[in-house]
Amino acid sequence: MENFKAYNPTTLHFGKGVIDNLAATVKPLGRKVLLVYGKGSVKRSGLYDKVMEQLIKAGAEVFEFGGIKPNPTVTDVDKAAALGREKGVDSIVAVGGGSVIDSAKIISITIPVAHSAWKFYEYKARPVKALPLIAVLTLAATGTEMNPFAVLQNEETGHKDGYGSDLCFPRHSFLDPEVTYTVPRDYTAYGIADLIAHCLENYFGAGECTLSDRFINAIIADAMEWGPKLMNNLNGYDERAAIMYDATMALNLMTGYGKARGDWGVHALGHVLSLLYDVPHGASLSIMFPAWMKHHSEKAASRILKLGKDLFGVTGIDETISRFEQFFTLIGSPVRLSQVGIGDDKFEEIVRAMIHSKAEGNHFKLGEEDYRALLSLAK
Repeated sequence: MENFKAYNPTTLHFGKGVIDNLAATVKPLGRKVLLVYGKGSVKRSGLYDKVMEQLIKAGAEVFEFGGIKPNPTVTDVDKAAALGREKGVDSIVAVGGGSVIDSAKIISITIPVAHSAWKFYEYKARPVKALPLIAVLTLAATGTEMNPFAVLQNEETGHKDGYGSDLCFPRHSFLDPEVTYTVPRDYTAYGIADLIAHCLENYFGAGECTLSDRFINAIIADAMEWGPKLMNNLNGYDERAAIMYDATMALNLMTGYGKARGDWGVHALGHVLSLLYDVPHGASLSIMFPAWMKHHSEKAASRILKLGKDLFGVTGIDETISRFEQFFTLIGSPVRLSQVGIGDDKFEEIVRAMIHSKAEGNHFKLGEEDYRALLSLAK
């Protein structure tokens, strides 16, 4: 087992009606609030009105920045930070899924400085402080509500990268499963695929920790139990609550304790597909993870075999991988590039982008020939 530091300062508010505690949480943080959200679903669902009611109750002066894209950009983050700087905001309230909350994390560390947020991603600057961030989650998927990581894409450089800092932890996160009732069927499935992929990235990382592996197995098993139930009952509270809890636990750092670091190669591959073709993040992962396991069936044989035995009670590598493909198919998440409209004619463009993005992985290193093999396995 590797040495590790366990630190997580996020206060999680989970359950029905927790949004009613937002005013009391916001009020001590200052009067001026930057409200960040996406492209309008929060208004259509009525959540925007509930949040505004709480902010008014807190006596806040609210400055809004809407329109965060599903694959969030540094351009929007810089614009939102400039607004927050101009207005002298005291805190940020982010209402949305991973893209909105990820953006808000980087906005929180960019408002106190005069440069672009991308300097953090290039490691040309380090954050020195952050505005308090409160997250109101609308999608169970990324786990961003209880971790310090954020993914952004830079349209000018053609990169989509992750960044992490302890300053980026949300101060508070509000998770009401009822809020996710309006999430469409396809994005519900992509969220389930995403949380399972988060578990697998840490499982295939460097280092051995049996307890963390058991956490991982438990989360995947729970998602595989509740996922199909949720797809058959999209307004089921217990179903939504189980998947929401799974997604948070999958990436709140717990599954990486005792390991050197996760692999994250599949996420790097998926980011390229999202950057090039706007493939939903979870969909890119359900396509690439089975292909990745097939490609590493020799190098990662012992880990794949253990995973199959512990999760499914099977003894073969092929059967283990097939079980994941069957599950993703069952919930409606794609397992082939052709299912998202990507054919062989795009492969060279994808390979060039993967080389440019250095989609390498931390433990099982990837290079140009690996990219070609993976695309062939995923087509």
